[in-house]
Amino acid sequence: MDWTFRNVAVVGSGAIGLYYGGRLAEAGEDVRFLVRSDFEAISRGGLKVESAHGNFELPRVKAHRTAEEIGPVDLVIVAWKATSNHLLASVLPPLLHAGTQVLTLQNGLGNCEALAEIVGPERVLGGLCFVCINRISPGRVNHSAGGRMTIGEFLPDESSRAAELERRFKAAKIPAVTVENLKTSQWEKLVWNIPFNGLSVAEGGVTTDVLLATREKENELRALMVEVIAAARAQGLDLSDELIDFNIERTRPMGPYRTSSMVDCVEGREVEVAPIWEEPLRRARAAGVEMPQTAELLRRIRERLTK
Repeated sequence: MDWTFRNVAVVGSGAIGLYYGGRLAEAGEDVRFLVRSDFEAISRGGLKVESAHGNFELPRVKAHRTAEEIGPVDLVIVAWKATSNHLLASVLPPLLHAGTQVLTLQNGLGNCEALAEIVGPERVLGGLCFVCINRISPGRVNHSAGGRMTIGEFLPDESSRAAELERRFKAAKIPAVTVENLKTSQWEKLVWNIPFNGLSVAEGGVTTDVLLATREKENELRALMVEVIAAARAQGLDLSDELIDFNIERTRPMGPYRTSSMVDCVEGREVEVAPIWEEPLRRARAAGVEMPQTAELLRRIRERLTK
């Protein structure tokens, strides 16, 4: 299938949706944002991004309160937290026409499957964002490092969809790359997300520099990474041990970075427990592998979130 897109709907206008959607809009793409609580602020003040790759501002943003206002588009980007996925069944149908494709940029596992149940698996792609980014106020985003996006097909596909997304995203100053195996890339990202997001919450809301400040905590991070890699390998996914040093060393320059789960925790929002910790644990056990330290981390996270 030769496919391209003329218009885009961004579902979820937090840090990820505003940054990547904003980059596309800055490049001249027709981007329509589904905005909930920040609608008035974004409608009036537009979007401002302070970025390590160059600041930009969009004085006027196509902000909409409902999917019905946006209407059918060629590409839907799902960028909200997975904790909002219960709303997908009502939000997605008004955005679809016969050729609409859906790209999820969400953390963890199970999001592609959730989309596939609603729109059909043949429409679904997954994207993973390796980026340090925070929404600092309505319509205001701080991007401090990274930005690479990997894009893969949920089902094996011979179409040009992923390649077209890579081409258009690169034109919008988004360093995108297609991958042959989306599942491998999802577990590669979990090598960082499970320990850093998890410990940042379990330790009471701490930044990444605190987690790397002592040998004891660094060893805990490394042990969790070992478990994630072992779980992935049990499912036939080829993850390298080199990912451990790579993830530790790429995190040091981030300084006092606030992980997305830590921000949600300290600001009283629901944390993405199911896709980042529960579902990986379930899949590991189904493959015959236990993750005892990850299970203990999950227990601590749950305990912290009930305080």
